[in-house]
Amino acid sequence: MDIDFSAITEYQRYKLMASLIVPRPIALITTLSEDGVVNAAPFSMFNMLGEEPPIVMVSINRLQDGQLKHTAANIVRTGEFVVHLTDEAMAGQMHRCGERFPADVSELAEVGLSTALSRHVKPPRIAEAPAAFECTLYELLETPSRQIFIGQVHWLHARDGLIDTELWRVRLQNYFPVARFGASFYINTRERFSLEAASEQAQPALSTSIDEI
Repeated sequence: MDIDFSAITEYQRYKLMASLIVPRPIALITTLSEDGVVNAAPFSMFNMLGEEPPIVMVSINRLQDGQLKHTAANIVRTGEFVVHLTDEAMAGQMHRCGERFPADVSELAEVGLSTALSRHVKPPRIAEAPAAFECTLYELLETPSRQIFIGQVHWLHARDGLIDTELWRVRLQNYFPVARFGASFYINTRERFSLEAASEQAQPALSTSIDEI
């Protein structure tokens, strides 16, 4: 099956790409409005780009009338945002943050999430999130349909016990993030395997070489 992307619509390209390039990590981003309201919204066109400098990327589409979403407008204005990873415990609240709320309403208050002070940026972080990256805008790229924000990470906040700071590894056996799958589906990350471990033992251990990264 061969599909000429120049012969199909923008929406058709989106549907195919967004359902094939999966699973995608989800960035639940907090920003501040001009009036100081904490905005929170999830985006799955998101990933890590590098470690020196430590940068992440999030791609945010424009609304149908060409206006910017609250998150994008706030980042453009302030150059600051906090990226959170979402786990199973807060997946439902993350999803609700994607609903359309007025600009003067904080999604966090509506869905029952709480805030904690950030160290380097003004937008607060979400206290319940397993991990949060405080970011400033490093570079902005624009396409006809999207703004692509590259953020430089200044601080990482992680749930107690999630990171071994002697070996600088994440205890992946304690980490259960959710990811975006095709259409409106999400997936969990409990089904894990190590190709090296699989060749050495018949039954997978609770902790494998995957957990030692």
